Amino acid sequence: MDKKIQLIDRLRLGFAVATAKTVTFIVRSLRLGAASVLPGEIARRIQPQLLQLLSSQVKRGVILIAGTNGKTTTSLLLCTMLERSGWRVAHNTAGANLENGLMTALLENTNLFGQLSDDYAILEVDENVVPKVLSAIQPRLILGLNLFRDQLDRYGEVDTISRRWGQAIATLPPETVVIPNADDPTLSYMGQQLPQKVLFFGLNEPDQYLDEIPHAVDSIYCPNCGHPLTYQGVYLSHLGDYECLSCGFHKGKLAINSQEYPQILIGLYNKYNTLAAVLAAQQLGVDEATILDTIINFKAAFGRAEELEVNGKKVRILLSKNPVGMNETIRAVNQVGGKTKLLVLNDRTPDGTDVSWIWDVDTEKLVEQGGILVVCGDRVYDMALRLRYSQQEDNGLQLIVEEDLKSAIATALEHTPDDETLHILPTYSAMLEVREVLTGRKIL
Repeated sequence: MDKKIQLIDRLRLGFAVATAKTVTFIVRSLRLGAASVLPGEIARRIQPQLLQLLSSQVKRGVILIAGTNGKTTTSLLLCTMLERSGWRVAHNTAGANLENGLMTALLENTNLFGQLSDDYAILEVDENVVPKVLSAIQPRLILGLNLFRDQLDRYGEVDTISRRWGQAIATLPPETVVIPNADDPTLSYMGQQLPQKVLFFGLNEPDQYLDEIPHAVDSIYCPNCGHPLTYQGVYLSHLGDYECLSCGFHKGKLAINSQEYPQILIGLYNKYNTLAAVLAAQQLGVDEATILDTIINFKAAFGRAEELEVNGKKVRILLSKNPVGMNETIRAVNQVGGKTKLLVLNDRTPDGTDVSWIWDVDTEKLVEQGGILVVCGDRVYDMALRLRYSQQEDNGLQLIVEEDLKSAIATALEHTPDDETLHILPTYSAMLEVREVLTGRKIL
């Protein structure tokens, strides 16, 4: 009976793979997108054990990268380091991070018999599906980047998600290595409770402290006893150097010196992405020369500080999909300067249908710079209203409302001086639309 079941499973796997590859060919041939989700979704219906069957074939192990912000950038950086070291890597490059996207990424490199020959698989995973994914995959490394409020209509509070992560990870084999962000109290506490080997990354750069704790802060209470944490300083949102004077909980001991490594791209948040990838690469045996050279020459993933040239002008796309992410984007944009910015706010399923989060963003810091703000998107008037309420005084700010995205981009480019960069701050679905307009092709 067991042999019969195994034969049926193999036949289902072969049929699932063949179907997925056919769907991929059709979608790409008709230029309907990158086929980063649909093939996996269809294949899973044919073979429900697809994720487990494929991931178990990865020779040197699976690396899961989870968190609210930074998954795509961290994944691409680590993938580049491994590939430059001579390893074959499967990776959900398009950022499709639900189960169907993970399966599609693994299916990409299988043969028609469902055999996978990659050395590593780097899979960025939506923070809300980590427990489900871990029921099918036993990863070699798990990177926990951060937990912030994101998509209020879909996700619970960060402490609930962290607790679910910890419960799922605790059941994994002891040889699993967990790499959490020590600056995030919820993840630091989780890591300190796990039975596996835990290596913390984080910043040890007090000169980077913010002047004050931002309005969009998620977790300033001790995850152990609930007492307010005492912060020596914060780097962004609730990430920083802290301790609990009530129970003694404190930031986990760092396994990496952040001052020894430069950061990729603009924005302090990318220093965290850099450190997470470096610590993971070190655990996988990548030499320091390759690590440093990869950081220095790193090119952004689509929409994540990605730089394009359009009509002779420079454009930088900075995905802004939640309060913390947008605050850090505003911080980075203000540092580099520039006259014109384009904000695009959508409320579709990938963005979260509840856009009330924009009122937790410190848009005052963007508005006080003056210049020209062009606004577009499904919820263009919500964003325009938020920006108008942010204006404390008449500083010459010009707010332009455009309902049509192509017109908005053209207007923003027209108002961008030749020697400056147009910064575009879109939500997720808006970012995909912006890129399609600018490059002429879809991503998903």
